[in-house]
Amino acid sequence: MIKKIAGASALLMLLSVPAQAANFMDAAWATQACAAWNADATLTSGLMDTDGYSWAKNDGGRGYKLVQMYRTQCGDATKIQLNIVVKDGKASCAYGGAPDGKAMNYGVDYLMHANDADWACMGKGEFGCGAMGAMMSGKLNFKGPKVEAMKVMSPFENFLKLTGKVAGEKGDCN
Repeated sequence: MIKKIAGASALLMLLSVPAQAANFMDAAWATQACAAWNADATLTSGLMDTDGYSWAKNDGGRGYKLVQMYRTQCGDATKIQLNIVVKDGKASCAYGGAPDGKAMNYGVDYLMHANDADWACMGKGEFGCGAMGAMMSGKLNFKGPKVEAMKVMSPFENFLKLTGKVAGEKGDCN
C-alpha cells in the first residue's frame, strides 16, 4: 500500500512539472512552428492561391520552398528551416528543424532574421510590425523574392504572427 502511494505521489510530481519549453528559434521550436503553420488556414490555403497567385507552387521546380530564419543576435549559424510543399491542395509544412542541407534558391526561398524585440513585435502584430511595416522599416531583414512577398502580404502577416504564437524562451542563443 505504501509503495502504491509513493509511486502515485512520484507520478503526480512528474506530471505537475511543466514541460521544457523550446528555445525561441531552435530546432524544437521549428518543429512546433511547422505544426502551427499546418493548423493555420490562412497559410495553408492563402499561400496556395492569393488573388490568382500561388506562392507555394513557385518552387523553382524542386517540389518545395525553404524558409530559413534566425535571431540576429545569435547569428546565421543558428538558423532553423521550414520546408513547404504542396500537399492535398494546400501549402503544407513538411519539415521544421535545423537546416537539412538543401541549397537555398533566393529566387523562390526566404532567409529572414530580426532581433528578439522585433520578432516579439511581429509576433504580436503590433503597429508598425505587420508584414509591410516590418519589411519597410527594416525590423525584418530578409533575402528572397521581395516582389513575391508583396503579393502575399496577408498570409505573410500570419506567418510573422507564428513567432508570437509558438512558445519559446528568448534567453541564450542556441
